[in-house]
Amino acid sequence: MKTTSLTQDIHFFAAALSGTLISVWEEDPAGVYLEAEQGFVDRYTSDFVRIRNAKTGLQTHYSRDTAMFERI
Repeated sequence: MKTTSLTQDIHFFAAALSGTLISVWEEDPAGVYLEAEQGFVDRYTSDFVRIRNAKTGLQTHYSRDTAMFERI
């Protein structure tokens, strides 16, 4: 399965517009990245991305500086 990292505004814009499923990864205290959530880009700024959870519909904000975002 091929994944594509989202890093630029145009990536988030395209993902939001197309309704692409996104995987969010965050670093744990040991420095290992773990998948935090899967969902859809609901909104983005230069600092944060708001993801709408694919299962629950709840919205969570993630920092673009600390989280990694991948298109599934």
